[in-house]
Amino acid sequence: MRVQETEIPGCFEIIPTIIRDDRGCFIKTFHQGLFEQLGLETAWREEYYSTSRKGVLRGLHFQLPPHDHEKLVYCTSGAVIDVVIDLRIGSPMYGRHALFQLDAASASMIYIPKGCAHGFYVLSDTAIMMYKVSSIYAPESDAGILWNSLDIPWPDHAPLLSARDAGFNSFNDFVSPFKWSR
Repeated sequence: MRVQETEIPGCFEIIPTIIRDDRGCFIKTFHQGLFEQLGLETAWREEYYSTSRKGVLRGLHFQLPPHDHEKLVYCTSGAVIDVVIDLRIGSPMYGRHALFQLDAASASMIYIPKGCAHGFYVLSDTAIMMYKVSSIYAPESDAGILWNSLDIPWPDHAPLLSARDAGFNSFNDFVSPFKWSR
Protein backbone atom coordinates (compact mmCIF):
# COMPACT_ATOMS: atom_id res chain seq x y z
CA MET A 1 0.00 0.00 0.00
CA ARG A 2 1.07 3.52 -0.75
CA VAL A 3 -0.35 6.29 1.40
CA GLN A 4 -0.44 9.89 0.16
CA GLU A 5 -1.59 12.83 2.26
CA THR A 6 -4.08 15.05 0.44
CA GLU A 7 -4.43 18.82 0.67
CA ILE A 8 -6.89 18.32 3.55
CA PRO A 9 -4.86 17.72 6.73
CA GLY A 10 -5.33 14.17 8.02
CA CYS A 11 -7.09 13.01 4.84
CA PHE A 12 -5.18 10.33 2.94
CA GLU A 13 -5.48 8.59 -0.39
CA ILE A 14 -4.49 4.96 0.00
CA ILE A 15 -3.37 3.11 -3.11
CA PRO A 16 -3.31 -0.65 -2.54
CA THR A 17 -1.15 -3.20 -4.28
CA ILE A 18 -3.34 -5.19 -6.67
CA ILE A 19 -2.33 -8.78 -7.27
CA ARG A 20 -3.74 -9.90 -10.63
CA ASP A 21 -3.75 -13.26 -12.36
CA ASP A 22 -5.97 -15.16 -14.79
CA ARG A 23 -8.59 -15.68 -12.03
CA GLY A 24 -9.00 -11.97 -11.28
CA CYS A 25 -7.41 -9.89 -8.56
CA PHE A 26 -6.71 -9.74 -4.82
CA ILE A 27 -6.65 -6.44 -2.91
CA LYS A 28 -5.79 -5.75 0.74
CA THR A 29 -8.00 -2.92 2.01
CA PHE A 30 -6.66 -2.60 5.56
CA HIS A 31 -3.39 -3.27 7.37
CA GLN A 32 -3.50 -2.54 11.09
CA GLY A 33 0.28 -2.15 11.49
CA LEU A 34 0.57 0.37 8.65
CA PHE A 35 -2.42 2.36 9.89
CA GLU A 36 -0.99 2.42 13.43
CA GLN A 37 2.42 3.49 12.11
CA LEU A 38 0.74 6.46 10.36
CA GLY A 39 -1.36 7.35 13.42
CA LEU A 40 -4.61 6.41 11.67
CA GLU A 41 -7.67 4.79 13.22
CA THR A 42 -7.65 1.00 13.45
CA ALA A 43 -10.68 0.31 15.68
CA TRP A 44 -13.46 0.26 13.09
CA ARG A 45 -16.87 -0.03 14.82
CA GLU A 46 -19.18 -0.48 11.81
CA GLU A 47 -18.93 -1.24 8.12
CA TYR A 48 -21.50 -0.48 5.43
CA TYR A 49 -21.93 -0.56 1.70
CA SER A 50 -24.26 1.30 -0.62
CA THR A 51 -25.40 0.54 -4.13
CA SER A 52 -26.30 3.42 -6.39
CA ARG A 53 -27.09 4.00 -10.04
CA LYS A 54 -25.64 6.48 -12.49
CA GLY A 55 -26.43 10.09 -11.67
CA VAL A 56 -26.96 9.53 -7.93
CA LEU A 57 -25.29 11.96 -5.54
CA ARG A 58 -25.01 10.90 -1.90
CA GLY A 59 -23.89 13.46 0.65
CA LEU A 60 -22.49 15.56 2.02
CA HIS A 61 -22.62 13.51 5.22
CA PHE A 62 -20.92 13.49 8.63
CA GLN A 63 -21.65 12.72 12.29
CA LEU A 64 -21.62 15.46 14.92
CA PRO A 65 -19.67 15.14 18.19
CA PRO A 66 -19.62 13.15 20.36
CA HIS A 67 -20.36 10.55 17.67
CA ASP A 68 -18.08 12.01 14.98
CA HIS A 69 -15.88 9.47 13.27
CA GLU A 70 -13.04 8.67 10.96
CA LYS A 71 -14.13 6.97 7.78
CA LEU A 72 -12.41 4.74 5.19
CA VAL A 73 -14.23 4.62 1.83
CA TYR A 74 -13.63 2.77 -1.42
CA CYS A 75 -15.50 1.65 -4.53
CA THR A 76 -15.73 -2.10 -5.19
CA SER A 77 -17.81 -1.86 -8.37
CA GLY A 78 -18.17 0.97 -10.86
CA ALA A 79 -16.78 4.49 -10.54
CA VAL A 80 -17.57 7.62 -8.55
CA ILE A 81 -16.37 11.17 -8.03
CA ASP A 82 -15.68 11.31 -4.29
CA VAL A 83 -15.56 14.57 -2.31
CA VAL A 84 -14.23 15.42 1.15
CA ILE A 85 -14.95 18.84 2.72
CA ASP A 86 -13.01 20.15 5.72
CA LEU A 87 -15.42 21.46 8.38
CA ARG A 88 -12.79 22.01 11.11
CA ILE A 89 -12.57 25.64 12.21
CA GLY A 90 -8.93 26.76 12.16
CA SER A 91 -7.88 24.25 9.49
CA PRO A 92 -5.97 25.76 6.56
CA MET A 93 -8.52 23.98 4.32
CA TYR A 94 -11.67 24.96 6.26
CA GLY A 95 -14.62 25.10 3.86
CA ARG A 96 -12.58 23.71 0.99
CA HIS A 97 -12.83 20.34 -0.69
CA ALA A 98 -10.70 17.62 -2.23
CA LEU A 99 -11.91 15.56 -5.21
CA PHE A 100 -11.01 11.97 -6.02
CA GLN A 101 -12.05 9.42 -8.59
CA LEU A 102 -12.66 6.11 -6.91
CA ASP A 103 -13.27 3.00 -8.98
CA ALA A 104 -13.02 -0.76 -8.80
CA ALA A 105 -10.14 -0.87 -11.30
CA SER A 106 -7.72 1.27 -9.27
CA ALA A 107 -9.08 0.19 -5.85
CA SER A 108 -7.92 3.47 -4.27
CA MET A 109 -9.34 4.35 -0.86
CA ILE A 110 -9.85 7.60 1.01
CA TYR A 111 -9.21 7.93 4.75
CA ILE A 112 -11.40 10.77 6.05
CA PRO A 113 -10.63 12.33 9.46
CA LYS A 114 -13.17 13.51 12.01
CA GLY A 115 -14.62 16.90 11.18
CA CYS A 116 -14.94 16.35 7.45
CA ALA A 117 -18.04 15.85 5.31
CA HIS A 118 -18.14 13.19 2.61
CA GLY A 119 -20.15 12.64 -0.55
CA PHE A 120 -19.95 11.08 -3.98
CA TYR A 121 -21.50 11.14 -7.45
CA VAL A 122 -21.91 7.93 -9.48
CA LEU A 123 -20.28 7.99 -12.92
CA SER A 124 -20.86 4.36 -13.96
CA ASP A 125 -24.15 2.53 -14.60
CA THR A 126 -24.00 1.31 -10.99
CA ALA A 127 -21.51 1.61 -8.14
CA ILE A 128 -20.93 -0.13 -4.83
CA MET A 129 -19.25 1.95 -2.14
CA MET A 130 -17.80 0.47 1.06
CA TYR A 131 -17.46 2.47 4.30
CA LYS A 132 -15.64 1.62 7.52
CA VAL A 133 -16.38 4.01 10.41
CA SER A 134 -14.86 4.44 13.86
CA SER A 135 -18.10 5.08 15.76
CA ILE A 136 -21.51 3.45 15.99
CA TYR A 137 -24.17 5.23 13.95
CA ALA A 138 -26.10 7.69 16.13
CA PRO A 139 -29.21 9.08 14.37
CA GLU A 140 -29.28 12.16 16.66
CA SER A 141 -25.75 13.07 15.47
CA ASP A 142 -26.38 12.43 11.78
CA ALA A 143 -25.88 15.61 9.77
CA GLY A 144 -25.01 17.02 6.38
CA ILE A 145 -24.29 20.00 4.18
CA LEU A 146 -26.28 20.80 1.02
CA TRP A 147 -24.41 19.32 -1.94
CA ASN A 148 -24.43 22.47 -4.10
CA SER A 149 -23.69 25.08 -1.42
CA LEU A 150 -19.92 24.93 -1.98
CA ASP A 151 -17.90 25.46 -5.13
CA ILE A 152 -17.63 21.74 -5.97
CA PRO A 153 -17.38 20.97 -9.70
CA TRP A 154 -19.97 18.19 -9.74
CA PRO A 155 -20.40 16.61 -13.19
CA ASP A 156 -24.21 17.05 -13.00
CA HIS A 157 -26.28 20.08 -11.97
CA ALA A 158 -29.43 17.98 -11.41
CA PRO A 159 -28.30 14.73 -9.73
CA LEU A 160 -30.59 12.12 -8.21
CA LEU A 161 -30.82 12.99 -4.49
CA SER A 162 -32.65 11.63 -1.47
CA ALA A 163 -35.16 13.99 0.16
CA ARG A 164 -32.85 14.04 3.19
CA ASP A 165 -29.80 15.12 1.17
CA ALA A 166 -31.81 17.74 -0.77
CA GLY A 167 -33.01 19.23 2.54
CA PHE A 168 -29.65 19.83 4.24
CA ASN A 169 -28.70 23.39 5.18
CA SER A 170 -26.16 25.23 3.10
CA PHE A 171 -22.54 25.46 4.15
CA ASN A 172 -22.98 29.18 4.93
CA ASP A 173 -25.76 28.35 7.42
CA PHE A 174 -23.76 25.59 9.14
CA VAL A 175 -22.18 26.42 12.52
CA SER A 176 -19.32 23.97 12.82
CA PRO A 177 -18.67 22.22 16.14
CA PHE A 178 -15.39 20.85 14.76
CA LYS A 179 -12.03 22.35 15.71
CA TRP A 180 -8.76 21.66 13.93
CA SER A 181 -5.72 20.67 15.93
CA ARG A 182 -2.33 19.74 14.57
